[in-house]
Amino acid sequence: MSTSFTLPGTQTTPTIVADWNEGLLQMSGDSYPENSFDFFTGTLDWVESFLKRERRPLRLELRLLYMNTSSVKVMMDIFDLLEDAHKLGQEVSVVWRFDPRNERVELLAEEFREDCTFPFHICAEV
Repeated sequence: MSTSFTLPGTQTTPTIVADWNEGLLQMSGDSYPENSFDFFTGTLDWVESFLKRERRPLRLELRLLYMNTSSVKVMMDIFDLLEDAHKLGQEVSVVWRFDPRNERVELLAEEFREDCTFPFHICAEV
């Protein structure tokens, strides 16, 4: 899968934009699909494929408002892929933007960051 794709967001799923040429994966919105693993399979496959086939940077940009437990698990899987690639010398990074009025998202992002050794920036959006 060496293509870019866009999944439009719904009330329960985030908008996902994967741009192969830019080495960029963006997710924004709420994430509480009925089956997170089914919903995110294509995204996980895309990240895995990019990291295996490319030796250039991959940046993950997040603007997630709410995540259910199974979405958090999938996000952990994505961060594990990034961590493995980082340990092999590949340049990966995360920028997680959040509304400063949403303290839960900031705390969640900080929890994720604790387990990552790659650049992981948490930014309040004004």
